[in-house]
Amino acid sequence: MTTRNSSLRPLTFAIPKGRILDEALPLMAHAGVVPEAEFYDKKSRALSFAVEGSDMRLIRVRAFDVATFVAHGAAQVGIVGSDVVEEFAYADLYAPVDLDIGHCRLSVAVPVNSGDTASESHLRVASKYPNLTRKHFERQGIQAEVVKLNGAMELAPMLGLSGRIVDLVSTGRTLKENGLVETDVIMQISARLIVNRAALKTDPRVGELVEAFRAMMAEKVAA
Repeated sequence: MTTRNSSLRPLTFAIPKGRILDEALPLMAHAGVVPEAEFYDKKSRALSFAVEGSDMRLIRVRAFDVATFVAHGAAQVGIVGSDVVEEFAYADLYAPVDLDIGHCRLSVAVPVNSGDTASESHLRVASKYPNLTRKHFERQGIQAEVVKLNGAMELAPMLGLSGRIVDLVSTGRTLKENGLVETDVIMQISARLIVNRAALKTDPRVGELVEAFRAMMAEKVAA
């Protein structure tokens, strides 16, 4: 656990809303990061929370924003999916620990009966991952025009907005229910502990947290 140090400002730990959070909380607790009681109050609209017995504070934000807060030093530590780490590829972001949670994949999907192939030289693809999407198709010699959407991706082919989508897939049930089929996996995804590189060099508490999570994951593997 990070100890109090009156000479340093509070350490800020960014955590994501959504699919990763429930799996992350037990790991955080094992590493000594236990949110105050208000964090669990579903009626609370607070976004910043104290950590028990620590000078740390937690901020709860959208997954994409976790990477931005940490890369720019507004938060020093965070947890986010490797999809977000790779999409932004911030130079100031370091992902030292794979937490082995939040498993899914980033995939290409098309309508079941489209007969769509990747032989075209230009495609329109709907995704909230424009960088990873373009890079994926560039490797195939295809120019991809990415229509950026933040949700309801499965509607894009149905409404003629795009011929393909690139989105997170877990069981594939949502794709199937919307008449889509997975055609290619761009990357396998898991949640990572991320840190700001400058903070890691200048604030010993960041290094302590990294080591706490590393030790916790080592125990998990050994168990």
